[in-house]
Amino acid sequence: MTDIRRIDDRISVAPQILPDEVSDIAALGFVIIVNNRPDNEEGAQPGGDEIRAAAEAAGLSYLAIPVSPGGLSREQVDAMAEALAAAHGPVLAYCRSGTRSCNLWALASASTGGDPETLVGKGASAGYDLSGLRGTLEALSRG
Repeated sequence: MTDIRRIDDRISVAPQILPDEVSDIAALGFVIIVNNRPDNEEGAQPGGDEIRAAAEAAGLSYLAIPVSPGGLSREQVDAMAEALAAAHGPVLAYCRSGTRSCNLWALASASTGGDPETLVGKGASAGYDLSGLRGTLEALSRG
């Protein structure tokens, strides 16, 4: 099973998941999978359509908000904030390593009023260093 890292009760992040892991992910109580990885980033990765089909077969919602390694846009941050707000249960977001998913979660949370210090701490507890985003988190949290 993929290394799922819990950030808080609402969201966990993971590196690339596989279609045959989705039923186990559903059994863990997740209600939506958010794919933050662009298709064809690496040759062997499963495509988003494969993960979507497995998610739907397991009764999970699926959303793609692909983030290239080059950076995040405000549209992606807003889309993630909307996904988190609309989710009726725990969210699992994934990318190649989990880092982009964690970064996107933190930025989305700051944009909806999350405390930057708390967000950095939650990221650290899950094994992700968000200190480089602190200035952006502070700016987003101020609106």
